[in-house]
Amino acid sequence: MPSELLVKHNKPELFENDLPDERLAYYLTKSVVAIDTETRGLFIPRDRLCLVQICDDEGVVSFVRYKSREDLEKLKNGGSNVKKLCEAQEVTKLFHYARFDVAVLKYYLGIEVKPLFCTKIGSKLVRTYTERHGLKDLVRELLKIELDKTDQTSDWAQLDLTESQLEYAANDVRVLLPLHQKVKERLEREGRSELALKLYSALPAVCDADLLGYNNIFDH
Repeated sequence: MPSELLVKHNKPELFENDLPDERLAYYLTKSVVAIDTETRGLFIPRDRLCLVQICDDEGVVSFVRYKSREDLEKLKNGGSNVKKLCEAQEVTKLFHYARFDVAVLKYYLGIEVKPLFCTKIGSKLVRTYTERHGLKDLVRELLKIELDKTDQTSDWAQLDLTESQLEYAANDVRVLLPLHQKVKERLEREGRSELALKLYSALPAVCDADLLGYNNIFDH
């Protein structure tokens, strides 16, 4: 994927267990940062958090890796710079399918993500002509770029992450910054920005219900 078309193609940096203080201070100067997570699977209580990816509009990509549940428990009980960033009111956290990432961050790191923007929810509000709202589909239509998702289901708990995995993880957050602008423009064009904000505000409560097993709380 020609990632230079998204944001600057800076080399990602890998940190163990948390962001350094100086990297947190840097991200706190931004109005928006993109965030994604990698886990061992899709069942949150079983499949632990392995990696958090963060990117800003300058293409500064940070990976925070967690090697064990014990490390996660210590951070959940003691706090972290990742938590400070995700809860900073002045920085919008940008996700695709925030419902999963927000729940993962809450379960493993005790984070209450706010404020946030979800490109998948935004897509569902404005791309009503299709049922295809995955990141790959959205990027293909709005950015004319083909995302390589080969490593999506790879082993993110392995100690030596491959170059292919790291490039995949970096591109998944790099792409969110220009995608955010495209989705935001369409929300404004269709007069659905206010509705989107209401849905984003409600999402943490939906995630809380998901974690308690109420996955279809709004069904009849």
